[in-house]
Amino acid sequence: MKLINSSFSLPVLFLTLTLHLCGFSQGKKQRELEQRRAELQREIQQITSLLFEGKKEQKSIFSIVEDLNFKIQKRQDIISITNQQANLLTREINSNQTKISKLKLKLKSLKEDYANMIVKSYKSRSDQSKLMFLLSSSNFQQAYKRLQYIKQYADYQQLQAELIKTETANVQALNIKLSKQKKDKQILLKENKVAKLNLDQERIQQELLMKDIKANLSQYSAQIITKQRETNKIDKEIRKIIQAAIAASNKKAGKSSKLKVFSLTPEQKILAANFTSNKGKLPWPVANGVVKLRYGNNRSPIDPSLMIKSNGVRIATSNSGQVRAVFEGVVQGVMTPKNGNNTLLIRHGNYITVYKNLSKFYVKKGDKVITKQAIGEVLTNKASGESILSFGIFKDSSIQDPSKWIYKL
Repeated sequence: MKLINSSFSLPVLFLTLTLHLCGFSQGKKQRELEQRRAELQREIQQITSLLFEGKKEQKSIFSIVEDLNFKIQKRQDIISITNQQANLLTREINSNQTKISKLKLKLKSLKEDYANMIVKSYKSRSDQSKLMFLLSSSNFQQAYKRLQYIKQYADYQQLQAELIKTETANVQALNIKLSKQKKDKQILLKENKVAKLNLDQERIQQELLMKDIKANLSQYSAQIITKQRETNKIDKEIRKIIQAAIAASNKKAGKSSKLKVFSLTPEQKILAANFTSNKGKLPWPVANGVVKLRYGNNRSPIDPSLMIKSNGVRIATSNSGQVRAVFEGVVQGVMTPKNGNNTLLIRHGNYITVYKNLSKFYVKKGDKVITKQAIGEVLTNKASGESILSFGIFKDSSIQDPSKWIYKL
């Protein structure tokens, strides 16, 4: 007499474990996509609030096209993310439908086996038949094995009953999950439909603007070049202040004033090291904002043949919004050029952070500041209603990309 083999449950266990792991992986990806979609939705809300709502009709065509291009790009990103989510949900729905089919087949098999066992148990249900089964053994060892078989058979029946309950619950849970996934997919498709309609409207507006621009392209291109020259002039003055500060630090340390790097005191070395260790974690220079222009060479949305050079980033923020120090340090200098592009420089050891286009200063040269301290207000253009902060970072006299330093810039 062979003992009953309990390994019958291993395929079920393996299937359940495999499906759980697959579901976990897909669920993680879905959560990541949902998080990114939520971020993009917040960015679009910020773009609408900071760049479009309450802005005056005198807003330049440059700004309108830049802002519209920016909004269109974010809209395309969110449509792409939503499509990925919908596709992932489709795969999950198909996977869960397959799981339900397999579980139903397994459940059917379990129920059939259980029904057969009940019939057999009924036919041999009397205690007398069990006793005769034991007494008919040819020796003690055989009797012991038969006793073990009777116990194991009873356990097997109980286990089969529990498995049926478990698999029934699994089928019900998957059906509930499947129903929710189908609803989630419909919501995503509905949201994407609205996003695509908004995108189409924005593209029509973009095309109308570009039609007007092309008719007067030489005029607009000349304005871009003039604006770039003004920016370059201010950047040159900023470099002079930094170079003078570097020369002064070396002179004070008894070194050559021709050196291109700061000579640091022990305290300044600690400050510089702390600044370096916070790379990628520094706070934004404004509490609320969107990046309109990134570091480096950016192709002009007005005239694609022109490149706009940016030594930092331009951030649109709320009207007369407060500007914050991104790290503790000392105010190195204040610039008040005739064109009104007031600029503040803060030194952090051998690093300099630059804040341009301020209307007010809350600090002066030589003041110590702490992280997130309000240092001034951004200038709000009276004609357009725009409030744009230009922000840059230098290491000694070398320009840095702010996006590598500021958290999620």
